[in-house]
Amino acid sequence: MLVNLPYNFPAIKLLKEEGIFIQPQSEYGMQNMQPIRLLVLNLMPLKVETETDLVRIFSGSPLPIEIDFLKLTTHQSKNTPQEHMQMFYKSFDEIHGQNYDGMIVTGAPVELLEYEAVSYWPELSAIFDWAHNNVPSTFYICWAAQAALYRFYGVPKHLLSQKKFGVFKHRVSSENTELTRSFDNEFYAPHSRYTEIRREDITSPELEIVSESDEAGLYIVVGRNGREIYVTGHSEYPPYRLHNEYLRDKGKGLDIEIPKHYYRDDNPSCKPLCRWAAHRYLLYNNWLNYYVYRSGLSDFKK
Repeated sequence: MLVNLPYNFPAIKLLKEEGIFIQPQSEYGMQNMQPIRLLVLNLMPLKVETETDLVRIFSGSPLPIEIDFLKLTTHQSKNTPQEHMQMFYKSFDEIHGQNYDGMIVTGAPVELLEYEAVSYWPELSAIFDWAHNNVPSTFYICWAAQAALYRFYGVPKHLLSQKKFGVFKHRVSSENTELTRSFDNEFYAPHSRYTEIRREDITSPELEIVSESDEAGLYIVVGRNGREIYVTGHSEYPPYRLHNEYLRDKGKGLDIEIPKHYYRDDNPSCKPLCRWAAHRYLLYNNWLNYYVYRSGLSDFKK
């Protein structure tokens, strides 16, 4: 698979150990196809984990992909070495004049704060607005989905009485989008959040509810015919991520229940059941094929 990354990018080595080949930039020039250009604003604390999760997914695409990672200048990561950020991430000032075919904005562990209380909200809002006007399709994950819906449509978030934590069954609510092409009638996806958006708050005619769950609520909302993809869960997670989050929170002494529908027999000593791997690849590749790649074939600026 052709994912264009810097030669010493950590995900290349990590995925090679999984048997996944990633093309470093030093070898990329041999290819003739014009790559899809993606921009990833990584707000997660453990940057390398999230980088690897996303590159793992894109490694399954037949399309050549070039990825730039974006950092905030008004927030400094405490869990990732600054050398890594300086070497592999760009600032908004460095990229805002460039053209990208698609963008991803990850979640962030700030959902218990009001949006305006988040220290980097002004900078993030400016990036949201830029993407809204300049990127053909942007994929917002978890908190970023809630934040962007609030920014563009005034959709509020609601605090849950208990963390929505586990792997939940979902259904397709609308057949009018290629994002869910070839989805099963029922499929699973992980969630890990303390807040939610609600169906009754999705009132704009530009928004369409595409997938939801009886237990987890809204899962996918599409805005402006695919210019915006809002996903409230974490389909990008690898099998053990919820397990690691459970152990982390338990180690902090938090009142955390085991992830629902995740461990065999609901026993944390058992191996997790990964029931969302196929959905993960299908969701992201549908986005790439039908919203990102096709936008590159058309004259988006017109």
